[in-house]
Amino acid sequence: MKAAGLLHAELSRIVASLGHGDTVVIADAGLPVPSGVPVVDLAVAPGVPSHLAVLRAVLGELVVERGLANAEQSTVVPEAAAALDAAWPDDVPLERIDHETLKLRSRSARAIVRTGEFTPYANVIVVAGVPF
Repeated sequence: MKAAGLLHAELSRIVASLGHGDTVVIADAGLPVPSGVPVVDLAVAPGVPSHLAVLRAVLGELVVERGLANAEQSTVVPEAAAALDAAWPDDVPLERIDHETLKLRSRSARAIVRTGEFTPYANVIVVAGVPF
């Protein structure tokens, strides 16, 4: 049994299988999942697990090149946008894009990780980087 890091076997496998430029979406409970994109459903109850808790766990194990987050979050739920900015690595670009564009880009994700988050627009596309 793993003692640290991602303990969820399916999520750990997906993160380990990502190559440079591959994407994974860490999503709130309501993001629509495009047909054909695998879902890792972690949602247990409203807020459990939180979007930021899952994002932090993934960021702890993945080399990240950049991220794409909902622009609408900054105006609709500014405190959530600030919390995302605080959790995001300082040396990794985080671009804000509109929700419709984020949904379109999620079609090519290797997986969507559904959290129990009920905060509007709590979605991030994480783009895998390389460690060299």
